[in-house]
This record gives sequence, structure tokens and C-alpha cells, in this order.
Amino acid sequence: MPEPNKQKKTHHSSRRSSRTRRPNPARRTTSSARKTEILINVYDLLPPGKLSSALWFIGSSLLHTGVFVKALDKEYAFGGHDRPGMSGVYWTRPGTEPPGGTFRCELLQGFTFQTESEIEGIIKDISQEFLGQSYNLLTNNCNHFTSYLCEKLTSRPAPSWLNRAASIGVALPCVVPREWIEPPDHDTADGELVEEDDDERTSMLRMDYNRAHSSFSASRRASEDEGCNNAIKGTGKGKDVIMDIERRDIPASERAPPPRGH
Repeated sequence: MPEPNKQKKTHHSSRRSSRTRRPNPARRTTSSARKTEILINVYDLLPPGKLSSALWFIGSSLLHTGVFVKALDKEYAFGGHDRPGMSGVYWTRPGTEPPGGTFRCELLQGFTFQTESEIEGIIKDISQEFLGQSYNLLTNNCNHFTSYLCEKLTSRPAPSWLNRAASIGVALPCVVPREWIEPPDHDTADGELVEEDDDERTSMLRMDYNRAHSSFSASRRASEDEGCNNAIKGTGKGKDVIMDIERRDIPASERAPPPRGH
């Protein structure tokens, strides 16, 4: 009689062992998910020197930032332009300095487990919220975009010190740095608009833009507000004047690249 009991016990033990070794699909999916680094590239918009070094030391530099998505090998940023209805979000090769800017550092913002296609979808959706004509040097600039995209991808915003200069400008609207209002003689940023992937819509916008660009830019320049903005108005140094939503000249470092072929 002991013999059958022993066999029965061994059989149950084997079944329990089999259940223990059964793989957990959820655990396997999580462990095999690809972790993507999300980084922030930081650029100083002031020329190298004592002033820029001092402002950097106290955390009040005039900064441009871009979000480097390592899995896509692209750096995403936001800039202003005068093309109606078109996003101001664009991408460049990681580490590409904006016109007149100097690379300062790279910050590890966090990680995302989303797939490449999911990340691209998030960026495309966000690009429709950041239109080029909605750009504002103080309240809706590249650093606001960086923080928003970082929060969508990593669940936490970018460090607030990246946009401290703009916060000071909001508190003191007439005290806008001259280097931003009178930009150096540079072309706009290199890169490609996110919307360029949508060929049909982009080509229609490009045709509208090419037809209206001369008269549109001229009318915006002619209708400039007086007062504080006139007192610090730049010359543009021969470049087309592009203004933000409050009619401040947008420096070259903060302009989105033109559509392909323009």
C-alpha cells in the first residue's frame, strides 16, 4: 500500500513543478520591451564670453533645446514661421547647433517603453498643437515644446531652469534681451518639418505659402505695434522679418526650417 501513495504524491509534485515553470506572457512582454533613452540637448544662444558664462553659471542663460529620441536618431524642436496652418515642429540630426547657438550639454530626461511607431505618432499629434504661427518667445517657445514632449514620453516635464529667461521676460515684458530681438545674420535652422511626411497636405500649404509669402510678410512688417516693441525692434540685417504671435522678431535660432524645395 505505501507504494501507490508514494507514486500519487510524486505525480502531484510533478504537476505543481510544471505549473511553476509555465512562462508568464505578461512578464515576458515587459522584460523584452525595448527601452528608449529620451535626452535633451541644450544650446546657448548668446555668443561665448563672460556674459554667457555668468548667465549659465546662475542658470539664467538664453537657451534653445531639442528632444533627442535615441531609437529614431532624431532631435525634435519647435520654431516659429509665418506659414498659416503648418506645424513649427521639426527634426534635425542630433547635436546640430541652431544658427548662432553653442552646444552646452546633453541631459538624460528618462526612458520610454513605447515602440518607434508609437513615439512617432505622439510627436505627430503634438506637432499639430505647436503651429509655427503660434510661436511666442516668452510663453510658447522651443523650451515649452521640449517640456511638453518630454512629459508625454517620460511622464515628467523638462527641468524648469531651461526656460528661466523666458519666465523673467513674462514678468518684465519690456525687458527682452537685445540679442533675441536683434538676431545675428544667420540662416534659419537646418532640419525637416514633421509635417513634411504628409506630402499632399504639405504641397498644398507650400503652394499657398509661395503665393502669399511676399505680401504676407510685408503686411506683417508694416503693421508692427508701437511702444515697447518698437523701442527694441531689430533690423533683421537683410533677412526676412518673421515675428511671433505678439509681433516680436524671431531670431534665426528659433525659426523653423522652410518646407522642402522652398
